[in-house]
Amino acid sequence: MYAPTIEELIEQFAQLPGIGRKSAERIAFYILDIMSEQDARRMADTISLAKKSVSFCQVCQNLTDSSPCPICSSDKRDKSIICVVEEPKDVAAIEKTGRYNGLYHVLHGAISPIDDISPDDIKIKELLVRLSSGRVQEVIMATNPTVNGTATAVYIQRLLKPMGIKVTRIAHGIPVGSDIEYADELTISKAIEGRTEMN
Repeated sequence: MYAPTIEELIEQFAQLPGIGRKSAERIAFYILDIMSEQDARRMADTISLAKKSVSFCQVCQNLTDSSPCPICSSDKRDKSIICVVEEPKDVAAIEKTGRYNGLYHVLHGAISPIDDISPDDIKIKELLVRLSSGRVQEVIMATNPTVNGTATAVYIQRLLKPMGIKVTRIAHGIPVGSDIEYADELTISKAIEGRTEMN
């Protein structure tokens, strides 16, 4: 239907999550018709730079362009508490509330036998290494309140029980079946404040 170069551009955008064929066409034609060549080049350069310079923080596994990341290297954070989340965007959602001052650990997924994701496929080993220092007194399980998120929280809680670390779970102010990134700041704040210890 379109010239091969345009078709390729549309196909590239259509690979992005939440972008269907129609949206991909709109984005492609916006870039070609409206965006200046300078702005298009800046966008392409920014994507390329991000892919080259962003990696996992050596401590918390969050995405960062410096390692350790600003949160892990801050002297103002409470280093006795770690909040475990599934994805980097969950860190951003919790940080927006301004109500949490501890550290994080990003798993980069959740255990899901159906999707063939085992505990070895996410960053659980890295969490256990961090906890072996004995400085952490509490781990908050802030995985999503889904079947996979809950199963992951329970699995980690069982691993930590022999270590004598207090394990809490965020309160279910976040609707079951939804993702943390879509919850508003007040809901996330209440969920953090209302966390309970896992038995």
